[in-house]
Amino acid sequence: MTDIFDGPKVMGDDGEFHAQDEAVDLSGTTPEAWAALALFWALGATVLYQFITRYVFNDSAAWTEEIARYLLVGTVFVGAAIGVAKNNHIQVDFFYRHLPPAFCRWMAQGVDLLRVLFFGVAVVLTAQMMIRLGNSRMTVVDLPMNIVYGVCLLGFAAMTLRAAWVTRVHWRRGYTVLERPESTMEER
Repeated sequence: MTDIFDGPKVMGDDGEFHAQDEAVDLSGTTPEAWAALALFWALGATVLYQFITRYVFNDSAAWTEEIARYLLVGTVFVGAAIGVAKNNHIQVDFFYRHLPPAFCRWMAQGVDLLRVLFFGVAVVLTAQMMIRLGNSRMTVVDLPMNIVYGVCLLGFAAMTLRAAWVTRVHWRRGYTVLERPESTMEER
């Protein structure tokens, strides 16, 4: 008979609670993750400043709402590259369960190529938009709007590079997460 207390012991023989956290390993953190974290903290600081000036000093800083909006956009576009690198964006694997494996392999490779192509086209279109915008300025803060679109361009470029890397990993190992939903990018 198995005792329910056979698992890890949290309460020591002395009656005290004993727990140890696992060591934190940040060595696998990608550059885009650090950039997204920096943008997120800048966003948090801006919103905190906005809250303090509005509700504590009753004199709201006008620039905070616009800058917070642009920092959120930057966080999303740079942070999306993390999702591409982990290959955990939304996907439909219904057909992959019911169609022949050879056809599924062909479809999965097509999905990988289309993803790289999509992000590559987004880079080109964003660059074209930046050229057309020229000297357009932000509404409240007198800065060029191309700063915001430049961050979006960098995010799309990072997504393109990560999508190409994911495609390479899939081709080398011979299957994708669409074909084997239980797999992850950490498996080699």
